[in-house]
Amino acid sequence: MTRLSPAQRAFLSEVRFGTAATINADGSPQLTAMWYALDGDEIVMNTAVGRIKARNLRRDPRCSLCVVDGYRYLTVSGTARLDYDPARSQADIAALAVRYEGEARARQIVDRTFSKQQRVTIRFPIERVVASGIE
Repeated sequence: MTRLSPAQRAFLSEVRFGTAATINADGSPQLTAMWYALDGDEIVMNTAVGRIKARNLRRDPRCSLCVVDGYRYLTVSGTARLDYDPARSQADIAALAVRYEGEARARQIVDRTFSKQQRVTIRFPIERVVASGIE
């Protein structure tokens, strides 16, 4: 496992969107803009069951997340594990919604959309870091 520097940890802890990369069955890359959170030395994301990224990760768990801020960027890679537990997955997407939208808006999104979906949490330990402009 690769350790993040304090500056890299701070960068990932700020609210930014990430671009998640998985591998399609034909070997081509699949990219998705994602909400994410840093939890210790792991990245946490969440998606609806049935989406291509979850199917890809079930077949090949390698993934990356690239977070960009102007000319600065940080890419973290690892081997994902999927958590389909309904209570945990709903709690994780609710926490991500609060991180990105604030309490009031998150409650609305959870009530109107996420609570009606089957969700899966994607977690991966940070095994590799590539950074530019972030020591």
